[in-house]
Amino acid sequence: MMNPNPLSSTTVCVRKLKVLADPTRLAVLQMLMEGPLHVSELSDRLGVEQSLLSHHLKVLRQTGLAIALRDGKAVLYSLAPGVKPDAKNALNLGCCLLSFD
Repeated sequence: MMNPNPLSSTTVCVRKLKVLADPTRLAVLQMLMEGPLHVSELSDRLGVEQSLLSHHLKVLRQTGLAIALRDGKAVLYSLAPGVKPDAKNALNLGCCLLSFD
């Protein structure tokens, strides 16, 4: 059965791609491809202040690209269940395949 509103799936894809147009958010997703990471680990690896990183992580969560789990006093981030590495260096976003070189 065809999607009754193909524009809605296009809109979702456009939103995801807009979110990933930011280099920091794109770098976070690429790091999460290797496995879950704590906010402090992401901050250290990216060289970004934790307050700025928290904003980027919030945007990734709201878009359904990442999830956060409480780990004691820390927060552990991972790729959202629907965002899985599809190939060696690619993520399946559901609407398209994002490949990293």
